[in-house]
Amino acid sequence: MGHASGLSHSTVSRIENAIMPNASVSELARIGAVVGLQVSLRAYPAGDALRDAGHTRLLARLRTIVSGSLSWQTEVPLPIPGDRRAWDVLIRGLTFRIGVEAETRIVDAQAVARKVALKRRDGNVDHVLLVLAETRANRAHSGALLLALGDDYRMDSRAILEALRRGANPGGSGIVML
Repeated sequence: MGHASGLSHSTVSRIENAIMPNASVSELARIGAVVGLQVSLRAYPAGDALRDAGHTRLLARLRTIVSGSLSWQTEVPLPIPGDRRAWDVLIRGLTFRIGVEAETRIVDAQAVARKVALKRRDGNVDHVLLVLAETRANRAHSGALLLALGDDYRMDSRAILEALRRGANPGGSGIVML
């Protein structure tokens, strides 16, 4: 494996045995490629969350719709010690919790669906609202996203927004374009 990856045998051995804490992403990717794996990297927010302007505007549009009788919290961590994931927004009513994920630009519908499904599983919420920026590209990807998310997200977006406007439980999960 060392020869095929262009790394020394000792370097490969130290990485395999987890005794090389400073292995580079490049080294890991080279070894992964040799054994047929694609190495990916995830980044999680640390400290104060930085938002791009589009994301902030998208959440602000949703905020103007949600009734003031509902609690609105941003960057709410998932209830798992050490887990760095967070809901973009957590909307709370007296009897329900809605985790909100906002996406300004869908590039990979399956990746978004996986992220949302895992947060839903781990996030201690009753419903999930996926808020998408109203763009031609997002409209083009929305069908693939609905297919990847499944039937749980087919609730009518107008019904969801109307319930949130009234301060009521929308009764399900769904996708809303704003």
